[in-house]
Amino acid sequence: MNRRFVMMALAAVSVVLFAAPAMAQEAGAAHAAAGGNWAQFLGAAFAIGFAAAAGAIGQGRGITAACEAMGRNPGAAGPVRITMIIGLALIESLVIYSLIIAFMILAK
Repeated sequence: MNRRFVMMALAAVSVVLFAAPAMAQEAGAAHAAAGGNWAQFLGAAFAIGFAAAAGAIGQGRGITAACEAMGRNPGAAGPVRITMIIGLALIESLVIYSLIIAFMILAK
């Protein structure tokens, strides 16, 4: 193996091992954080669950339409594939925005 790779891997492992105790909470702080408003937890869970389900349905429909289009016109497979990948990335970004909103709900 390359010596540089071994040193980088060792550095990464040491950062991970030393970061865990630095970010640890005391038992009282963790218990107080868990006792938040139950509606916040329910709202965040519903938001991310609904976004993930709707995103999965949208991605499935998009892939189905792209596969049908490539099957009907194999010459246009390249542009259809590129358009499909861009569309899937945009759908996935909406799910990630929902995750960020769920974290914002939980931070209140």
